[in-house]
Amino acid sequence: MREQDGRDRRIGTLARFLDVGDTAFAIEFGARIAPEINALVHRTAALVTDATLEGVTETVPTFRSLLVHYDPRLTSASTLQATLAELELGEAALDAPRRVWRIPVLYGGEAGPDLAEVAAATGLSQDAVMALHSGTLFRVYVQGFLPGFAYLGDLPAALDLPRLTIPRVRVPAGSVAIAQRMAGVYPVESPGGWRLIGNTPLRFFDPGLTPPTLFSPGDGVRFVPIEAAEHAAIRQAVNEGRYEPVCEAPE
Repeated sequence: MREQDGRDRRIGTLARFLDVGDTAFAIEFGARIAPEINALVHRTAALVTDATLEGVTETVPTFRSLLVHYDPRLTSASTLQATLAELELGEAALDAPRRVWRIPVLYGGEAGPDLAEVAAATGLSQDAVMALHSGTLFRVYVQGFLPGFAYLGDLPAALDLPRLTIPRVRVPAGSVAIAQRMAGVYPVESPGGWRLIGNTPLRFFDPGLTPPTLFSPGDGVRFVPIEAAEHAAIRQAVNEGRYEPVCEAPE
């Protein structure tokens, strides 16, 4: 399979089609997790939606591929794949984030019980871990695991650590966590095996809103260190419906 070559930008030259049962197929753009590959996945999802192809029932983007569900009574995999292979993806290899969210985080202590362990394991000070994490412009690759849980890449290599050997039974809502080259925020209390380095008072999932999740794939995310008093004040404002998350134009 050929990854993007900067010349022929048709889906058929950049990806391969893989049958997934008799009602779906995958469009795979590469064998690695990378922002430029993920951008192609989401651009393809938008093209498929805009094309309103007969028989397509759903698309599901992943890190490096797009799953296309279809109704075999209305179309076939070969028909859809032939049409999709000719769609043009354009020249840009990677779009800039459409928007950048600034997420306030209280690092360490009870809010981030694994921060000290992360620092010891990486040979860094806790301040250095915080600086690396908050100094990174993360990309929303995909959402999953829990409603509103976004997989954020790419965590600096210096903080690349495996998941916990024994996952926690309960992770508090708003916990800011890392695992391998990813970061994330637990939107609700749940079990979890990522390393907790902080907590944000914001909410990331509300089924009463449209869309119900704060982040969307392709968004940028920056974490902003705050103190305990500010964390408490923001939490109160969120609970009272007085807080609007900060969203900025791309840098």
